[in-house]
Amino acid sequence: MSAFAWPVRVYWEDTDGGGVVYHANYLKFFERARTEWLRLRGISQRLLAQNSGVIFVVTDVSIQYRRPARLDDELLVSCITRRHGAASIRFEQCMSRHKPGASAAAETLAEAQVRAVCVDAETFKPKRLPIFLTSALGAPEQPPL
Repeated sequence: MSAFAWPVRVYWEDTDGGGVVYHANYLKFFERARTEWLRLRGISQRLLAQNSGVIFVVTDVSIQYRRPARLDDELLVSCITRRHGAASIRFEQCMSRHKPGASAAAETLAEAQVRAVCVDAETFKPKRLPIFLTSALGAPEQPPL
């Protein structure tokens, strides 16, 4: 499945006193990109909870910080599924500094691996991904032998 990229600008509220993005705010950027990735596939998380009775919870996150994002930077946050199981999706995400008009490759700032599990909205017990969602995701990748 091809990567999805969501553009975002760094605002003052995203930074610490030195104008550098606060480390926890990277999680917010990654989360928003996954939400927009779902929207692109016609899936609203609000309607998913209301109509299907399921929500997603993040159960595992690993972030590698490479370079600092700074105030006013234009970023691209990518999102790609690497595999999914009956009730979970694994995402690989990348945040890079985007310089409009630049001929050089984008500079990678952070990379994340995220596992989101589909759970019942009331009981929070794992629940199979809805069929329309697995169809939108495509066939799960098989782990290497």
